[in-house]
Amino acid sequence: MANDHRVRERPLSPHMQVYRWQVQMVTSLLHRATGIILVVGSLIVAWGLAALAAGPESWGTFASFTRSAFGFLILFGWSWALAYHLINGIRHLVQDAGYAYRIESFVRNSWISIFGSLALTVLIWVVAMMQRGAA
Repeated sequence: MANDHRVRERPLSPHMQVYRWQVQMVTSLLHRATGIILVVGSLIVAWGLAALAAGPESWGTFASFTRSAFGFLILFGWSWALAYHLINGIRHLVQDAGYAYRIESFVRNSWISIFGSLALTVLIWVVAMMQRGAA
């Protein structure tokens, strides 16, 4: 049948280029990506706990990494992933309860997840820096 030229071969599902990007697609992809980021970032938290238990020298190495520009970028990104995953997870729970299925609500709540996570991340870091002078 593969050699039968009368049969037109079609893809089993549409390719990504067929779809027009929408905020709902972005939030779905970001939710999956932030889940992966949280798993990887948890390794840094585990490293910090192990360094704390290992003594001052190990803790100093960990602290110097987290206070570097690269360490700050990683921790800031990890805290944003946590904030986004939390807010978007709440949005999913609301939808699982049967609310906010209208397109307008879905789009609005998607934007709330994105901008709300950015605002929450900045708030967390501002409070952390005010408490200790630097996070």
